Amino acid sequence: MFKALRNGLLASIAAALVCTGMATTVNALTLTGAGSTFDNPIFTKWFYVYQQQHPNVQINYQSIGSGGGIEQITQGTVDFGASDGPMTNGQIKRFEKKRGCYILHLPVVIGGEVPIFNIPGVKTSLKFTGKVLANIYLGKITHWNNPEITRLNPGVNLPDADIVVVHRADGSGTTYCFTNYLSVVSPQWAKQVGYATSVNWPVGLGGKGSEGVTGIVQQTPDSIGYDELNYAIVNHITYGYVADKDGKFLHANLATVTKDAAKKAKHMPKDFRVSIVNASGPDCYPISTFSWMLVPTVWHDAAKEKAMVKFLHWMLTKGQKMNASLYYAPLPKNVREMELNAIKRIHVAQ
Repeated sequence: MFKALRNGLLASIAAALVCTGMATTVNALTLTGAGSTFDNPIFTKWFYVYQQQHPNVQINYQSIGSGGGIEQITQGTVDFGASDGPMTNGQIKRFEKKRGCYILHLPVVIGGEVPIFNIPGVKTSLKFTGKVLANIYLGKITHWNNPEITRLNPGVNLPDADIVVVHRADGSGTTYCFTNYLSVVSPQWAKQVGYATSVNWPVGLGGKGSEGVTGIVQQTPDSIGYDELNYAIVNHITYGYVADKDGKFLHANLATVTKDAAKKAKHMPKDFRVSIVNASGPDCYPISTFSWMLVPTVWHDAAKEKAMVKFLHWMLTKGQKMNASLYYAPLPKNVREMELNAIKRIHVAQ
């Protein structure tokens, strides 16, 4: 009887350890990262699968926004950052001065950003041009039945209701991509607002993280926001078509996002800092972006450096096969080959 009780107790303890994650993390080396909410769904999957295959390595990630990720990797409080907008020249110089080494921008996924909306009674996907989106976010178009919107959507009964504009409140690569697109398609936006991970919004409510924007739009009638394709699909939010450079309206999906990236990736710069918005060519969804992992080239912990490089190899090979299940496009072959060569620069300080 005692033996049975002891075995039952041990089994209960083991089950509790598995549930809390302790069974797989005891004596594990830990890598920490922070940044992009855009990447959080794929990171969650990658890090879980990788830890199952490599139980001696645990990767913890904080989804705090690209601006926060850039700041934390600059301060050295995390091992890697993540951003959907590349660091500026000024940010890179600040990093180099602070950390004494170069930082790699390593593309991890390609994703599309979509205009999400919540209009009671309207279930169809509305059509938007870049000009209309810019004018909504500039506060020039204030009602859903504005002629500029109804002209694009004949037959849709749009209400005479104020448009509730929603944007990111935190520093965000999602904002970088969206405002970069608006700057390309709207000279007024480029002059008045510009593009960055954080901008001075002319109008609107701010939500923290992609989750915050999603939540506000879901809960607020007559609202519009911008979000990653995967967040829109997973949360069952209606999202619109966007006109490409040739005026064709496209719905974001893996095929249209991949075409956009593949076209621009043919001219990928050595530092990987490239915008892929508003690409020319058939079926290229216009609001697409690479997302980057920000990795220092010099490490002071040999075990961590080895673990990071090994994970990056896995991410660029086996990990890419998981992208489509979460509505990200895989990286083009030439980009992955460039990255595998670039990570050879990562080394331990002498």
